[in-house]
Amino acid sequence: MTGIQRNVRYSQYPFIKHTAAGLILCLLLQCLLLAFGDHQASAEWVAVDKPYPVRELQTLYIDPATIRREGNLVEVWQLTDYRWMQGGPKATPRFLSTRTHKQFKCTDKRLRLLAYTEFSHRMAAGNASNGYVDKDRWLPVEADSINEALWNILCNQP
Repeated sequence: MTGIQRNVRYSQYPFIKHTAAGLILCLLLQCLLLAFGDHQASAEWVAVDKPYPVRELQTLYIDPATIRREGNLVEVWQLTDYRWMQGGPKATPRFLSTRTHKQFKCTDKRLRLLAYTEFSHRMAAGNASNGYVDKDRWLPVEADSINEALWNILCNQP
């Protein structure tokens, strides 16, 4: 399942008693959450086919619906899905995927991070932990990098 997984448990709703009626109400609440839940959870992630390093260790996705162009600037949401748990052995929390909001300055071949979140499960699911982002810091797009693959996709389009 892509996006944020939502689980409904009795402990989340203490007003539901452990009865058949409580179970029906719990199932109804779960259906409502799935139908009307977080729209970010239903993002249409598309795998990046452009060459980038360490493809065998991770899969890179973008959500085409989030691409925003304003003159020389292009924004996009990126999802990185890792094959193995990331973070050091004592890192808390460790993560299996990240979602990043990036902005590219096409003519200068630079980028900056606007948001960054790590997730305990694949495809931006599980527990989320927001990372620190310095929105004022522009970074160069390095050759043969994931960012260069994204820059080629986003900045070489009309």
